[in-house]
Amino acid sequence: MFTKCCIWKYPFANTTTAFGFDMWWFQQGLSILPSALVIWSSASFIFSYVTAVVLHHVDPLVPYISDTGTVPPERCLFGIMLNISALLGIATIYVQYKQVFYLNPEEPTMLKLNKAGFVFGIVSCFGLCIIANFQKSTLTAMHVIGACLTFGVGTFYILIQTILSYKMRPRNKSVFWIRLIVLLWCAASIVSMFISSVILYSGRCGVDLIQKLHWNPDEKGYSIHIMSTVSEWSLAFSVLSFFLTYIRDFQKITLYVVVQLDGHSLNYTNPQLLADEPQLPISGSL
Repeated sequence: MFTKCCIWKYPFANTTTAFGFDMWWFQQGLSILPSALVIWSSASFIFSYVTAVVLHHVDPLVPYISDTGTVPPERCLFGIMLNISALLGIATIYVQYKQVFYLNPEEPTMLKLNKAGFVFGIVSCFGLCIIANFQKSTLTAMHVIGACLTFGVGTFYILIQTILSYKMRPRNKSVFWIRLIVLLWCAASIVSMFISSVILYSGRCGVDLIQKLHWNPDEKGYSIHIMSTVSEWSLAFSVLSFFLTYIRDFQKITLYVVVQLDGHSLNYTNPQLLADEPQLPISGSL
């Protein structure tokens, strides 16, 4: 016995469902992936911030993002939500990688850049998992490593994708310019955060500032602290904003899921049917 069925699909560049109803923009293609990534990640920052402020664990005026995930119960919420964000990030990065791969099958430079971008993207998502599970107050070194992987390596991922968008769109440069602006925003946030953090933690503004959750505006180094925290929030949302540029591209991607039954039970498989049945290129090879 052999049965083949298509579980679900999103039509290519079509905004109408099989029932004749218009599709929402996030229902077109795989645009739900980058949309969910941005919305969920933003919610993880905002929910943790609100919880920490309501419970008076941090000051309301621009605390570090990591400070909002330091004390329970917001630490639990912060960790769970960021782990899910990392999974959404991996899925989004992989789909983007496969799209570039299939659109440029015979260009070695593009393929090398695409593979490098894929590796940088996965490493950045791994860094996000480290941030989620190693709090700044307990394992500072691991938390800093995770931040460097997430935002430092993530910036290189944005750089490569910006270059790819320039090469893949010789006539229409609008997406390239948007991604370039986001890249410059991200780079400026990194520079600002690095400079302010070096000054803040150099010892001139006090000691044990890493564990400090509450600041008085009259304290020495308060303005540098605010500059550092604003830069961190700016950096986080600049990275998230970049993934919004994937939405229109992902609307043009169709995904098919196929189920095959080769026999009347799980103990039997017909090798001839497996050999004759054509397979759809869902995942491909790296």
